[in-house]
Amino acid sequence: MLLPHRNLLIAAGLWLGCAGVAIWLPTALLAWQIGGALLLVLAVADALLARSTGNPLSVERLMAQIWPVGVEQTIRLRLNTQRAVHGELYDHHPDAFAAERLPLPFRISPGQWVELGYRLRPNERGEHFFGTTQLRIVSPFRLWLSQHEAGKAEAVRVFPNFARITQYALLATDNRLSQLGVLRRRRRGEGSDFEQLREYRRDDSLRHVDWKATARLRKPIVREYQDERDQQIVFLLDCGQRMRSRDDALSHFDHTLNAMLLLSYVALRQGDAVGFGTFAHPSPRFFAPRKSTATVQMLLNATYDLQPTLQTPDYLAAGEILSSNLRKRSLVILLTNLRDEDDATLQPALIQLRRRHLVLVASLRESGLDQLLHKPVEDFDDALGYAAAIDYRQARQTQLARLRAQGINVLDTDPPQLPVALVNRYWEMKRSGTI
Repeated sequence: MLLPHRNLLIAAGLWLGCAGVAIWLPTALLAWQIGGALLLVLAVADALLARSTGNPLSVERLMAQIWPVGVEQTIRLRLNTQRAVHGELYDHHPDAFAAERLPLPFRISPGQWVELGYRLRPNERGEHFFGTTQLRIVSPFRLWLSQHEAGKAEAVRVFPNFARITQYALLATDNRLSQLGVLRRRRRGEGSDFEQLREYRRDDSLRHVDWKATARLRKPIVREYQDERDQQIVFLLDCGQRMRSRDDALSHFDHTLNAMLLLSYVALRQGDAVGFGTFAHPSPRFFAPRKSTATVQMLLNATYDLQPTLQTPDYLAAGEILSSNLRKRSLVILLTNLRDEDDATLQPALIQLRRRHLVLVASLRESGLDQLLHKPVEDFDDALGYAAAIDYRQARQTQLARLRAQGINVLDTDPPQLPVALVNRYWEMKRSGTI
């Protein structure tokens, strides 16, 4: 397919503009006609040359096949040719991804190759497909753009944000977790599992002194403990309609999966087992708690295609299903977005789960509500919206206060802060001996 180049449009525009001169000056009419004929012959010849040469380029797309959601990726395209070519390129990326710097201009000398790159942010998990690459090549006389397709269609899989795990591991190696927001303050000598004997230090408690070892070695020896291991952490994921909300590029559900993944990695490093269950989904999933080093990869494979639905969450049914599948005492982390109308099923579900398990309710705030509260009130509609936001916030605070009064651990945070906030709460519960 041929498209007119801007050079042809400019030339045709100038030729038409000279028509007025030819009308007023009959002597210029012949020159104007000859110029038009030459332009037509040149355009036809250029079009024939462009069609005869076909597509001189081969395109190879260079990229990873597995991506973390919400993290920008660089896509590289390698172009090869046997003759001089210039034009522009557009890569048919998935519609759900946000791209920068497209289309890409290029110019290649004969027998050379060039590598182009652009940035792409995957905003949805699951399997996505790249189409072929569209090329617009400038014709030999630069009057036409010939359109071609090159390369091949490819698939990529977008997982929850495992890049956060790599960042956590690197910072943990250098004891710089505070840069990520994780407050890891282990108290010397305290915990519930014996770890080792060591020499007494000035700030050690006397109740940790091992008197038998002290007498045998003739110097003060204390027992050092570590946080209890072999616990079970089970996430209960709300897949209902509220989790489809977006305060940024990612949905609330994506933020909960990112948080689950990061805390799973941290808990597995501590020797705990990790599993999850879903509800408000046509096909509920249950992943039994396990401790193997491959658990993180298993969690990625089990959740990368999981999407929120239009169903309303039934907490009681979810609690019953989880209780039937979970026999050992566990820390059950409910990841959801609470509303005051949930009390009918939420309270019975929490009562049922607390009979055997420790429960932590992690509820996501809606940042749009805060924006509405800080928006200036300029008319009657703004006043109604402000009043509704105040009522909603008070009802939510009352509900969370009621849960805390019942002895239930509650975490209320904005979606982007959920991963780090959840890890910090886990460490608090570990240090306090709650789990």
